[in-house]
Amino acid sequence: MAAQLLAGKGFSKVYNLSGGINAWQSEVAVGDQTEGLALFSGEESVEAALMVAYGLEVGLRDFYLSMTRKPYDAPVRALFTELAEIEIKHQEQLLAAYADITGKSADRKRFDAAVTGHVEGGLTTEEFLARFSSDISSTIDVLSMAMAIEAQALDLYQRAADTAASADNKAVFRQIANEEKAHLRRLGDLMDAQV
Repeated sequence: MAAQLLAGKGFSKVYNLSGGINAWQSEVAVGDQTEGLALFSGEESVEAALMVAYGLEVGLRDFYLSMTRKPYDAPVRALFTELAEIEIKHQEQLLAAYADITGKSADRKRFDAAVTGHVEGGLTTEEFLARFSSDISSTIDVLSMAMAIEAQALDLYQRAADTAASADNKAVFRQIANEEKAHLRRLGDLMDAQV
């Protein structure tokens, strides 16, 4: 049943886990239904919503870059560098969405001012590390952690869409959620290449 539900949401590769979700041993989106929603009032403009989303991408990139300075093995540090570069592409997608929706070019400096110190999913770096306390000693560990972050972000944007007051904001949050699905697929491809 869950596999069909996920397949209906655009995931082409869905694995059925014997024992269901109770047998799952990896990360899932966790936390209270309101977690991270404080970043979105539900009444903000489309521009403000995109700026917050952009700030979360910057926060995640900064986190990945900080991890490249830790004493990990070279492949782990290289993967963190690659993930940081991917976040730049995500930022550019949001700037392009802003231009498409508003008809104005995005002022990157103005968007950079929206950085909140949170990573995708609405947690601060410290909250994320405390909650997931991953042992990041291999590329598989790093990819699992990155997938958990993207799953948390997908969940946040879906909840933000559900609580947004305007149809425009609902559409923007759903668009960002769909992009998070694409990010998860990209990480899945990277994971497949490791195993």
